[in-house]
Amino acid sequence: MMEPLIYMPVKDAIDIAEKAIRRLCTWQVPFTVWNDRSSDISTTRLHELSDELGFHLIDVADLTEHPSPNYHMLLCRAQAEALAAYKDLVIVESDVLVQPDTLQHLLDANGNTSCGMVAAVTHDEQGNINFPYIYARKLDISTPQQETTKRLSFCCTLITNAFLRAFDFSLLNSEKDWFDVTISKASRQYGFKNLLLLDAPVTHLPHASRPWKQLKYTHPLKYYWLKLIHGRDKI
Repeated sequence: MMEPLIYMPVKDAIDIAEKAIRRLCTWQVPFTVWNDRSSDISTTRLHELSDELGFHLIDVADLTEHPSPNYHMLLCRAQAEALAAYKDLVIVESDVLVQPDTLQHLLDANGNTSCGMVAAVTHDEQGNINFPYIYARKLDISTPQQETTKRLSFCCTLITNAFLRAFDFSLLNSEKDWFDVTISKASRQYGFKNLLLLDAPVTHLPHASRPWKQLKYTHPLKYYWLKLIHGRDKI
């Protein structure tokens, strides 16, 4: 399998996004930044970074007037591109700082042809496992590659070409905002294994681009009330 197709969705929080982009450059492979209707200031900076660093930049505002998040469009576009090139797909969020060897860990774990998804566990800046993999704190770290029936987030995740060929992302409910739960479940339903790598951590700075989601941890009742009345965060 050749080098994968790599997408990073970005929505503002440009200082953190720039750090994430520069870290992604350490992989020394081409990647695409999906600018999901960021502010004019953030968009200008992304174009400057694209000129400096050479990554492909897609401005979603040129494609649709639909408000952010536009993850459904990203997934459908990336799947079509990956299938046409017979590549795996890697998604790295813009609040995630990868390591230079993270991609190689993902690719090595995917040596098992029964894999549907392979994800790097997330840590905070102090090195502790954090959201969205809190459940991994209970796992046996002596087994670095853990098959899991729980969801794999898209923080830093490889979706195999075999699974991409089995499951059509265009069938996902386009009225939802996020699809990691649905796709993780579909991977298992189609007979694939989902692996979480405990020995290849990445740093996750949760919800940098959507700070209101921090309420989930600080004021959960307010978070769920806002989620309900504004129709936000549909999973």
